[in-house]
Amino acid sequence: MTKVSLHCKSIAWLFVRHTPTGRLQSFACSEHLFQFLRTMTTNTTDNQHRGSKKPRAPKETMRHVKSREQRKRGVDVHGPATVYAQVVGAGSRDNGASLYVFSEFNRYLFNCGEGTQRLMQEHKLKAARLDNIFLTRMSWENVGGLSGMILTLKDTGVPEVVLSGPPQLEKYVNAIRVFSGPLEEIKLAVRPYTEKQYADDTMTVSQIPIFGEEDGPKCSPNSGRSSPSSSPQRREGTSWLLKQNTLGYQCKLIVEYKFSFSCSTNLSRLMTFLMHFLHRGTAAIGPLIAALKDGKSVTYEGREIHPEEVCTLTDPGPAFIVVECPSEEFVQPICIDQQLSRYQRGGTEDPAALVVHMSPESVLKTDEYKQWMERFPSTTEHLILNEQVCTVHNVRSHKIQTQLNLIHPEIFPELQHYKTKAALHVPNVRAECLLKFQLRPKIEWQRDAIPSCDTEEFVKEAAEAPNFLQEVEECKRFRATDAAVLSGRAEKYPEVVFLGTGSALPMKIRNVSGNLVNISATQSVLLDCGEGTFGQLCRHYGDSVDETLAKISTVFISHMHADHHTGLLSLLFQRERALATLGKAFSPIYLIAPVQMMTWLNLYHDHCEEILSHVNIVPSKVMCEGAEVSKFKTKAFIQALLITLFQTCPVRHCKNAFACSITHQSGWQLVFSGDTMPCDALTHMGKNATLLIHEATLEDGLEDEAVEKRHSTTSQAIGIGMKMNAEFIMLNHFSQRYAKIPLFSEDFNDRVGISFDHMRVSEILPRLIPPLKALFAEEIGEMEERRGRRELKQMKEAIAESNKEQRTPNEGETGKGAKREPEEPTQDVGSKRLKTN
Repeated sequence: MTKVSLHCKSIAWLFVRHTPTGRLQSFACSEHLFQFLRTMTTNTTDNQHRGSKKPRAPKETMRHVKSREQRKRGVDVHGPATVYAQVVGAGSRDNGASLYVFSEFNRYLFNCGEGTQRLMQEHKLKAARLDNIFLTRMSWENVGGLSGMILTLKDTGVPEVVLSGPPQLEKYVNAIRVFSGPLEEIKLAVRPYTEKQYADDTMTVSQIPIFGEEDGPKCSPNSGRSSPSSSPQRREGTSWLLKQNTLGYQCKLIVEYKFSFSCSTNLSRLMTFLMHFLHRGTAAIGPLIAALKDGKSVTYEGREIHPEEVCTLTDPGPAFIVVECPSEEFVQPICIDQQLSRYQRGGTEDPAALVVHMSPESVLKTDEYKQWMERFPSTTEHLILNEQVCTVHNVRSHKIQTQLNLIHPEIFPELQHYKTKAALHVPNVRAECLLKFQLRPKIEWQRDAIPSCDTEEFVKEAAEAPNFLQEVEECKRFRATDAAVLSGRAEKYPEVVFLGTGSALPMKIRNVSGNLVNISATQSVLLDCGEGTFGQLCRHYGDSVDETLAKISTVFISHMHADHHTGLLSLLFQRERALATLGKAFSPIYLIAPVQMMTWLNLYHDHCEEILSHVNIVPSKVMCEGAEVSKFKTKAFIQALLITLFQTCPVRHCKNAFACSITHQSGWQLVFSGDTMPCDALTHMGKNATLLIHEATLEDGLEDEAVEKRHSTTSQAIGIGMKMNAEFIMLNHFSQRYAKIPLFSEDFNDRVGISFDHMRVSEILPRLIPPLKALFAEEIGEMEERRGRRELKQMKEAIAESNKEQRTPNEGETGKGAKREPEEPTQDVGSKRLKTN
């Protein structure tokens, strides 16, 4: 058994309709490990970026959870009427392969790479209804979005998440607790990969381990990563090498559904039977029908009723297979697997209706794999999810960028598409975002949900906004007459590309924190790297993304909240691929981050994938003013960037949160706040900065909430910039309640700008506020209306509280009518409350 588990490279799943429920192994940390992680992580009250929240009442049980319990009690006995598989991520380089399976009773997700949560939110695929998440391989491509998904499900009130996958999955769940904070509110259940079957109201799941050939190539063509055995770095005293080379991370999935029973063959007898119980309600008849459908006999009016008298034969239902073959070493094991062959021609089961291939083109083109595909009958459909697809996933991001491009094409460049496509002789369908394959009631492809990216329609919509085109023309006239532009003072570098300008969790318009600073034509620094940062780079740079990745020499992570660093591993792996593609020598990046980052990286490295050789870590605290900078790699990193100073300072957010400042040899200084409340140390570090990028999570009037969540309001951020005498201030990291644009305060002036995803700016930023206000006038009006209602409510509450104090009886007085005259301090307190609210 030990030998088999060590050579396991992947797992497949087989799904069939069945009644018993699968056994779950509840995830539980050992007390020793949990205490270790607790001591190494950030403050437990600070770890969730959503901020420390006041205790809230227990959430009401979700409706779908109640319905499931009713079905278990036999109250609801019918099977699902609609079941379909739907593409979420088509497997392109910017959105990895993921599949969503829907029935009225259950929801399932296959793989959860970076950006999956964002796509589900944009396209209204409710994550809160997920029952199971199945992972085909312990690779960051497949699990990069899982930690964020778990946090979102916890915040939504989902009671339990069931995870199925390869042997390393439980170790991965252990590792994410380093930065996720307490997860007691949600039960994490990890199903062992050795458990053959799981069943629920929709289907039965059978996991099929797949073992790769030992002497095959040890790389993933999809990711371009080298195998751990080729990595120059090893960790002494760990079993990492053994685990990586023997357990592997590939999985193959097979799914079969067996749906509910049909009608009766003895109509009169069935009708008599049903009518007798009709007046007694569903609760009475449900258990009897359920027993008959399970093949058991029941007693009715003293006579035994057999299931064959009132029920037809079971409808076996269609089956579908999901299989990932990441490299050629897995082709033969897949082709000879007996459980998979059961669904091909001549097999013991009905042929599969659908086979989903999460495999690179290099695998699909091998003769052996093509022959395996051909062994399925012509009735079997083949769906391919890999980089050779042509589809747009993030339509809303494309829409807003197209409209902003009208204002300033250089600052808001058009997003890039991939046009690569390949052809196989085996009939197949290339994945598109939201493409459906319906399994019930009728087996068919459905394309009506595929999103349209109509650039002309986006432009037309923007042009219809009142005064927008006039403001755009005014902006163009300003650019044509601006003295700085005409004199050539507008330098190309430093250039800042905003890749994520939202907070907490990725949403359809604003991704989470990520800012690329191009210092020169050959050097770049990344300030924060939230989930999906690499996907944003792909959409911004298109086919030249490899050149961009190769220039990144340094990554600064401000703090350990998930929305600021969970895109790092993808960036590192893809950077290695880019360097290999370009024929350049591999070199690790300089990672400036809190020391707690190493706890997370060490755990992932030891149990999942080799990663430590990709980074030279420089603890943020050693870059603070007054700290000793004696290590050679710290000095080398400063020299490599051609800068005179890279400095950090602690800020007021969570424990081990830092801001940073970059001072270049040519004289400019860029300051990045990370997440913080107004902070004197930041003001001191950024004195007379050329550019300040400061978080402005909340609007003015929400100062109390800003204090509670340890963030800044718009005016507070601008105030810090003015206090440090920054030449220009870019506001960033907006709450997702301000999806398109934040509310403007009276402090806005020509030195203040608003960041958007995919915005590209250098030292001089033209006057963009008027056309932005025109484009988003409707959204601004709605936010101002909400603010007015909130302020009115706060005023009424303040008045009510003041009146309550006035009605309080004076000392020594009795009776209902006794009142005390309000004292002056009471009036002052009420006045101050009104002002702060």
